[in-house]
Amino acid sequence: MEALFSILIGLFFTGAIYLVLSKSTVRILLGVVLLGNAVNLLLFTAGRLTREVPPIIPAGMDTLSPGAANPLPQALILTAIVISFSFFAFLLVLTYRAYQELGTDDTDEMRLAEPRNEQLPPVGY
Repeated sequence: MEALFSILIGLFFTGAIYLVLSKSTVRILLGVVLLGNAVNLLLFTAGRLTREVPPIIPAGMDTLSPGAANPLPQALILTAIVISFSFFAFLLVLTYRAYQELGTDDTDEMRLAEPRNEQLPPVGY
């Protein structure tokens, strides 16, 4: 089961990197979302995937039983889901605002610091 999740994590990371390296800001945004999901799945897989023993400390014991899943990655994932959703909402608003202001979602056309048809500065003095 963990090997299948490892392959899925690799596919998520591959797809995320491919989308983040794109020129379209919408594809970059989807790549960031996919990257967040890949990291969450990686944390979830690292915490062991067992359904036999719940992560509850029984009465009279101080630690979890050896076959139980680690509850810490699950708590980290819940926090990461909230943070990644708020980050996605911020990037979505930022992308929409940039599209409204510039009229494009192509990152090459968004370069205001490097206008295309400007004269070059003088070379010699």
